[in-house]
This record gives sequence, C-alpha cells and structure tokens, in this order.
Amino acid sequence: MKPQGITLLGATGSIGVNTLDVIARHPDRYRVVALTCHRQTDRLFEQCLAFAPAIAVVADAAAADALGARLAEAGSRTEVWYGPEALEAVARLPEVDMVMAAIVGAAGLRPTLAAAQAGKRVLLANKEALVVSGRLFIDAVRSGGAELLPVDSEHNAIFQSLPRDYAGDLDASGVRKLVLTASGGPFRSLSLDAMRNVSADDACHHPNWVMGRKISVDSATLMNKGLEVIEAHWLFNAPAERIDVVVHPQSVIHSMVQYRDGSVVAQLGSPDMRTPIAYAMSWPERIDSGVASLDFMALSGLSFEAPDLQRFPCLKLAFDALATGGDAPAVLNAANEVAVAAFLEGRIGFLDIARVVADTLDSVSLSASSDLDSLLLRDAEARAFARSCIVT
Repeated sequence: MKPQGITLLGATGSIGVNTLDVIARHPDRYRVVALTCHRQTDRLFEQCLAFAPAIAVVADAAAADALGARLAEAGSRTEVWYGPEALEAVARLPEVDMVMAAIVGAAGLRPTLAAAQAGKRVLLANKEALVVSGRLFIDAVRSGGAELLPVDSEHNAIFQSLPRDYAGDLDASGVRKLVLTASGGPFRSLSLDAMRNVSADDACHHPNWVMGRKISVDSATLMNKGLEVIEAHWLFNAPAERIDVVVHPQSVIHSMVQYRDGSVVAQLGSPDMRTPIAYAMSWPERIDSGVASLDFMALSGLSFEAPDLQRFPCLKLAFDALATGGDAPAVLNAANEVAVAAFLEGRIGFLDIARVVADTLDSVSLSASSDLDSLLLRDAEARAFARSCIVT
C-alpha cells in the first residue's frame, strides 16, 4: 500500500507533535508532505530533518530565508514557503491525502477550508473552522467531496460512540442526546473571589491534559467546552438542546451518546491526544497510537457534576451564541481570542475574559453572515471592539 501523504498545519504545537509521533510509528502507512508553523522555527527545523517533508511553511519571508539557509546547510532538500497563501497551497497539494488542521484560532480557517474544498480527508483539531464558519465549512466539505474527521477528544469520542452509518439524523439513529465531558480545568473547585487573582501560569496548569497555553486557558474558563458545543452542533447536526455538558474531573470518559432505549455508549481512555489522532488518521481501521490501554484497577473512581455557570459564564455565552446563530459564534470566538491573549500577557484578570466576550457580543452588530469575507469582517470588528474593552 502506498503511504498516504499528509500536510500538517500547525506542526510545532501539541497536536502537531503528537501527530508526528503517530506517523513515526507507521512509516509504511504515512509520509509527511508539508509541515507548517508560525513562530517555533527551531522545532520546525528539527522536524524537517526527522521527517523530510517536501515543503515547510513559516509566517514571513525573513523566517523563510533563515530556515531555508539552516536546512540547506544541513543537507535537507525541503523547500521553505511563507505566508497565508502558502498555507492554503500546501493544504491543496495533489500528493496530499489528508490534512491535519491544528492551527490554533481563526488563523487556521482559510487553509482548513482549502483542504475541504480540495476533497482531502480533513483531520479537524482547529475547532474555530466550525465555530466561525459552520455552515460554510460543512457545505465546502460536501461540495468538495472531503472527509471530515474530528480530532478533539470529545468529538472523536462521540464519533466513535455513534453508529458507523450515522448520517446526521439523531432521531433515525435512536439518539436522545450527545454528552460532552469536561475536566473542569484547574479552577473547578475555586470560588469566584479566588479566581480573581489567579495567574496565567495557574490557568495553564491543566490537571490532566498537556496542551498549548491558549487552549489551556479556554479549558480553565470552560470556553473550550462552549466552543466544542458549537462544533458538535455542526459535526453531528445536533441542536443545542440535545447537547449536554457534564464535568468529569478524571478525564477518563471522553464523551458519551445517550440513546432513546436508555443505553449510554461512551468512549474511555487515558488522556492522551494520540488516541483520537490515530483513530482519525486510520479510520475505519485502528492502529497503534503508542498509548497504553486503560488500567481499570488503577482508577480510584469516576465522578460527575453539573457545570457551574455562575463561576464559568463562558459556557453559557457559547450556548447563547449558538442559539443566536448567524455570525454570533464568530464574534464570540474573536472576542475570546483577544481576551485570552490579554490575560496571558498580564493585561487583564482571569474573570475579565468572560466580561470582554459578553460586552463584545452585546455591542457588535450581528447578522446572518454566511460568506467568508463577511465572516472575517465581523471577526475583525469583534477583535477591535474587544481590544477597546481592555484597559491597560
């Protein structure tokens, strides 16, 4: 069998590193065609030497020149491209069979959309593609003949727990509800007063998962779960009232599907992203991911609780944005990205993240925008307003 070609958008982040770990275990099945990164060019250099992609993509010309010189000196034949257009180009390459979409934030939207339009197998770790442009993206998947496979552990778990022939109709499949699990993050038991003074490092110290700083903060606010609710709506054609969120601190059950006969089908496993990555890459087969099987005898117990929307209002803001529809989810996401960046830079407090997002949703004009340019314009407007809410 000819190895499948892979473009990895966001190779130097946690998803990218874990994807390359899985690829390294199966050199007969997969070959790296292109790797991309934004800032971490030192890590990208090492990845290029290890996996010999045809193309590497970086942010700008200066970074491309520097990386190209280093690679040439090391005897590498990897070409170095740069800029947003290059990201889209490597997502469309004819020798690419699948694209891992792991660029964090709205920056990953265009290349992920390009992969869908080109009919690739899209391994979706960039939830913003669906949050910002849900209908547009789903239509691109269908018209381009692409395969869309979720990599987020929660959506991957739901995908595994639904019938193999699920075609987007909950009722026809006997499904009552989709249940997304949330760890609760590092502040699950903290009071509101205590959360006023937490630091960025505190927020990024996740109890179970190893993730990038932005997604770690989203997990701490439960915005990550809110974005996942919106993503689940589009992935599985599920209305908001049929998507539940339950806090499960142990992160062993990654999500569940409730059926009308009372059955609940859940996917369990160790909190390691290589499991959903390997499943999405190999579906409908299963391959070794390097993750050890779950040791049930080592589990102290599994517990569940309802999310506290008073202490974690970002989750409710996401449900409200989904109910509003149109470009409200795009505004929610844009404001959150600005607010999280400001928190990580020490310019606002942890509780200010929800305030900035709520004020932006209340103040930016919303519409039924569906084309990409209109959505990106609303994204820019939301970012500008969110920045004006941040007093330094």
